[in-house]
Amino acid sequence: MQYSIENEFIRLTVESKGAEVYSVVNKHTGAEMLWNGDPEVWPRRAPILFPYTGKLTGGKMIAKGLEYQGPQHGFARDVEHTLVRHTDDVLEFELHADSQTLPIWPYAFVLRSTFTLEERTVHHKLTVENPVEPMLRFGIGFHPGFVIPFDDKHTTEDYEFRFDEIESPLCVSALPDGLLEGNHYYYLARNTRRIPLTDDLFDNDSHCMVNLRSKSLAIVEKDTGRRVSCDIEGYPYVLIWSKPIKPLRFVCIEPWQSLTGEANGPLEWESRPCAASLKQGESWSTTMSTTFDR
Repeated sequence: MQYSIENEFIRLTVESKGAEVYSVVNKHTGAEMLWNGDPEVWPRRAPILFPYTGKLTGGKMIAKGLEYQGPQHGFARDVEHTLVRHTDDVLEFELHADSQTLPIWPYAFVLRSTFTLEERTVHHKLTVENPVEPMLRFGIGFHPGFVIPFDDKHTTEDYEFRFDEIESPLCVSALPDGLLEGNHYYYLARNTRRIPLTDDLFDNDSHCMVNLRSKSLAIVEKDTGRRVSCDIEGYPYVLIWSKPIKPLRFVCIEPWQSLTGEANGPLEWESRPCAASLKQGESWSTTMSTTFDR
């Protein structure tokens, strides 16, 4: 089911399945600014990645002594979340461990998604709580897609990714199968604030940048300055990605708090690097703020 909140500038709609942002509309122009989920291209829009990002080593894990199969990016994006608060300016959803989640990840948890609006900015806060486990370890990340071009007068090459600091983004490679090899790194660019967008930028899949200094990363229309800007401060990993269909139809800016699995890494869940480790009764949160100046 879909729920909406709005202010003077934007209308935000969230789908309860996955607590996934479904639409972000510019109320002054009527333009849809989020990717539309075309199933022929990429059927998602802004999925939550939980309880891990990327793939599991061998597509499986060993947790509490048993083996479990795990799909890419976890399960939170594929199950129904419960609406717990809907006011004029807040949408809040919760996902609890239940008969759907325990057979694929045997841990008790609460995942809360809180959406608020501030002028042209959407704030999406994710909170994880550990109700009863001796220790709860998890990975988490955001994966929103933004439609490009912004109008029919522009093409792919009219856009660029733009940092707010000079960067030499070092990337970790997960080629060829989406798992870390441990020794494959490359520079996407050197000493620049700009990465030009081209139709072949994602021919080899995403670019996972590590330890950026910038507080924000934007997709910018070069001749007008119109942009969508994501707050990435505090995120150790930031990915950019699109389906390599030419011309490009959308781009994703993905702040992650954890990485994909290793090609030869451990299968034990407790040995997988995580975003946070929570003792019983503890909670942890992270926020992605996206400003739509377009």
